[in-house]
Amino acid sequence: MAAPLRHFRRVPAMWRWRLPGLLRAGGGPGGVAVPRAGLKKWRLPPDYSGITIPEKPKLKFMDKVPAVPKVRREPRRLRDIRGPSQVATDFTQGQYGILALGGGYLHWGHFEMIRLTIGRSIDPKSMFAVWRVPAPYKSVTKKSLGHRMGGGKGPVDRYVTAVKSGRLVVEVGGRCEFGEVRPFLDRVAQKLPFPAVAVSRESLQEMRREEEQRRLDNQNPWTFERVVTSNMLGMRKYLSPYDLKLKGRYWGKFFLKHRV
Repeated sequence: MAAPLRHFRRVPAMWRWRLPGLLRAGGGPGGVAVPRAGLKKWRLPPDYSGITIPEKPKLKFMDKVPAVPKVRREPRRLRDIRGPSQVATDFTQGQYGILALGGGYLHWGHFEMIRLTIGRSIDPKSMFAVWRVPAPYKSVTKKSLGHRMGGGKGPVDRYVTAVKSGRLVVEVGGRCEFGEVRPFLDRVAQKLPFPAVAVSRESLQEMRREEEQRRLDNQNPWTFERVVTSNMLGMRKYLSPYDLKLKGRYWGKFFLKHRV
């Protein structure tokens, strides 16, 4: 290697950088070239073969008033938003969505905010979105400002949709990844009247797995369920029947995720 190296030392310095590492002087200890690139491990692209884009990929317009022949004034029932949801808790079409972490009411303005924000952010050629909550159906009454007390229940002011904790509000799917849809889903979740978070199929399963694992790893024998079921210190006299039914994990419309 001495003769070739002496030969290439006569090459001008401005051209020496173009020569391979083996031919340059001082390529490594003892003139041995040092490898400058390793094995590239690229992540395989996701498979979107089983995804079909519906004919109307965007969210449909929701009516402000339900099409009912007679308006019915309903009472304010807390049980409509208390406890965990039993419907729309799993994905059906999309891969990503917004999960409610508490109870609350969605009025028509929230539906329009969700529809316009997602409609402007998705690509209709490769993405779609579907509702997982019905249109506003529950009437909310309100008396005018300065109205005297009495006179019966006030007139209908607006219509809302009751949402319980653990329910999916909207789903987004298509040939896209979670990193593409998460920014605008987070923007929508921040504007909802209850705590919500953007989730994917994998993150939702991981969230439920961690919750179950936390319950199994609990070393405190005095759980809320055991204390209330045994009626220690006569606690059931001060608690609601919902506390026994929901095991103390829900307080009104709020979800207490720290309880086991």
